[in-house]
Amino acid sequence: MVMVAMMFGSNDIGEAKKFYDVVLATIGLKGVMEHGSGGRIYGNKTGPLLSIVRPYDGCSATAGNGSMASFICDSREQVIAIHAKALERGGRDEGTPGPRSGGDGSVFAAYFRDLDGNKICAISV
Repeated sequence: MVMVAMMFGSNDIGEAKKFYDVVLATIGLKGVMEHGSGGRIYGNKTGPLLSIVRPYDGCSATAGNGSMASFICDSREQVIAIHAKALERGGRDEGTPGPRSGGDGSVFAAYFRDLDGNKICAISV
């Protein structure tokens, strides 16, 4: 099994943890470990790991231009739920849930940015 791990820096770890605790719960991920920077690592036994941390170099966290993390969801309903929860918790819309062009038409996705501006895709294929 190959797993994907992602890491985002945050300038407000407390707010980031409140955001991700609620948003990621919609797709079955939870905090599994506290990080030494005060951040938190999220995941489950079979899914991805997402670490929210203070940057190691002590500089301000910034969202990577052109960078994006994606969560592969079990259903279109999960895509809709995580997008709605992210916006409810202060995230910004980057693409409402819906079918995406290309392929056989089975791709359903939504995009949002977290509180620090990191871009996230929720996708069901």
